[in-house]
Amino acid sequence: MASTTSGDVLPTGGRIFTSIPDLFFIPEFVFGGLVWILVASTYVLPENPQGWVMFVSIFCFVMTTLWFFIFLCGANQSSIWPALDTGYHFVAAVFYLGASVALAMVTLGKAAITILPPVDENLKFYRLDIAAVVMSYLATLLYFLHAIFSAIRWKRS
Repeated sequence: MASTTSGDVLPTGGRIFTSIPDLFFIPEFVFGGLVWILVASTYVLPENPQGWVMFVSIFCFVMTTLWFFIFLCGANQSSIWPALDTGYHFVAAVFYLGASVALAMVTLGKAAITILPPVDENLKFYRLDIAAVVMSYLATLLYFLHAIFSAIRWKRS
């Protein structure tokens, strides 16, 4: 009788740089970090939606870093890890989608104040917010793609 367990379900070590869902780790770091940096470099007003954006970007950055090192060290070989990988990336995608919508709403609200004095400073912060919105939606897309490809890998295992 053949064994139904696969000993090497998820890649470990340097192989994570060659498998499709895990290849998204590096862009998730980059775009998530850019959201964090861009939002932190502007006035965090209003506090509530901007605080949510900061929480999501920092939480996902830290958890993705932890996830990356777990995969890199090979501690992901239990049969539960494909489901955990899919679940984490789906939750991160939903979090980032909520943060992206909130950030876009705040940025649209700031469009009216770009003509108030000091114009140069308000315009600079508005442009930083626009860049943060774009990076946030790109991070959302990456996390959704990672979740979809992880779910496909999970169903194959």
